[in-house]
Amino acid sequence: MSIDPTVDSATRLGAAIRRREISGVEVLQAIMARIDKVNPTINAVVQLDREGALKAAKAADNQRAGPDRPFHGVPVTIKDSFDTAGIISTGGTWGRRAYVPPQDATVVARLRKAGAIILGKTNTPELTAGGETNNRVYGRTNNPYDPSLTCGGSSGGAAAIIAAGGSPFDCGNDTAGSIRLPAHFCGIAGLRPTNGRISRAGHITGPEGMLQGITASGPMSRHVEDLALGLRVLSGPDARDPFMVPMPLHDPAAVVLRDLRIAFFTDNGVVSPTAEIARAVTDAAGALKSAGAQVTEARPDGIAEASATGFRMMTGDGGATLLRILDQWGSDKEHSDLRASFEGRTAMPSPEFTALLEKMDAARLAMRGFLEQFDLIVCPVNVEAAVPHGTTGTRVVPGASYTLAFSVAGWPTGTVRTANTSNGLPIGVQVVAAPWREDRVIAALALLEKTFGGWKPPKG
Repeated sequence: MSIDPTVDSATRLGAAIRRREISGVEVLQAIMARIDKVNPTINAVVQLDREGALKAAKAADNQRAGPDRPFHGVPVTIKDSFDTAGIISTGGTWGRRAYVPPQDATVVARLRKAGAIILGKTNTPELTAGGETNNRVYGRTNNPYDPSLTCGGSSGGAAAIIAAGGSPFDCGNDTAGSIRLPAHFCGIAGLRPTNGRISRAGHITGPEGMLQGITASGPMSRHVEDLALGLRVLSGPDARDPFMVPMPLHDPAAVVLRDLRIAFFTDNGVVSPTAEIARAVTDAAGALKSAGAQVTEARPDGIAEASATGFRMMTGDGGATLLRILDQWGSDKEHSDLRASFEGRTAMPSPEFTALLEKMDAARLAMRGFLEQFDLIVCPVNVEAAVPHGTTGTRVVPGASYTLAFSVAGWPTGTVRTANTSNGLPIGVQVVAAPWREDRVIAALALLEKTFGGWKPPKG
């Protein structure tokens, strides 16, 4: 079977390179040619290290690699919010427009150790704080299925170039849905693991601060098997993220779907999805039922409160956290979209803040009891497919209650494409599990991918 670097998974590409069925240089050249073709339209790749990547690919072709290097010779992109030694890493903010980090983020270092070639960086909103991928340094990223539409945020550049065939793998981070929403809008697969599974060290906003408890890093890819591969490579404690937990990984291949109790819902009680989105969720639940799972229509208590407290937490300091980062890097008012958005915003008083923390914990507790009855939850990612640029705040943000609630809970949750809108846009569904059971999420995503086809390349 022939190998196509613009279509095949990173798992398959790495195995083919190790078996000498294709060279790393050939894979790299095919992927760079694809980037050259699609990037002028979508503006997803904002730094491209051609010389360094070619040197690394030639070195990989001269080396033998074993199973400890599953990404051997595979070019990957990295969201620009993660530091990459030797490659400009802006985090989307003007003050870092020429910044070259001396050290890799932990996720980047682990990918390199596994044999990956860091080809380039993908676009992000300033400091990742936005649902539309746009900033003053690099401009706006477009959806590869329709450039007039958003690719989502904040991992929008990653999702767009993966969907367009210009990268098999990227790494995102997710607070309110920044992996899952772009994956949904661009028709790829994404995994937000349990909080504490993958290090956030070397990310522009870091593992510290008031949002660390609802933020996670995770893999993004065209194919679900690469979520499993990425999770294995990226997981585990390091000395730079104090909130990491040394929990063992379970094998998705060992999951027996017919043994699982699955709940599904199409409406979270906060905002209702389109009929096409609801139908995609119902069809996904039906596919899992056909695989032998026990499927029940039900939703957790506490979703509305969890999402409401999460949204309030994200703005509760009046923007002070992000303003400190802007000041640290010298991103002045004229070149910072965030500064303008913070004008007139004040931090909540301490009594309100402590009450908010208590409400958040109460919502987590209410949701946690649901998992005594069910092993998985299937639900929408958002209320719509990709929307026109400039409408994210009014059309997508309210629907982020579907993703943010599970970030507040800290549960692993993934996304895969299962359907299309009437005009051909991707629709993803969200699969959620109990803490540390990413294996169940991935197993269900794999079944849905096999049933409905998963990622499909955009025309052109």
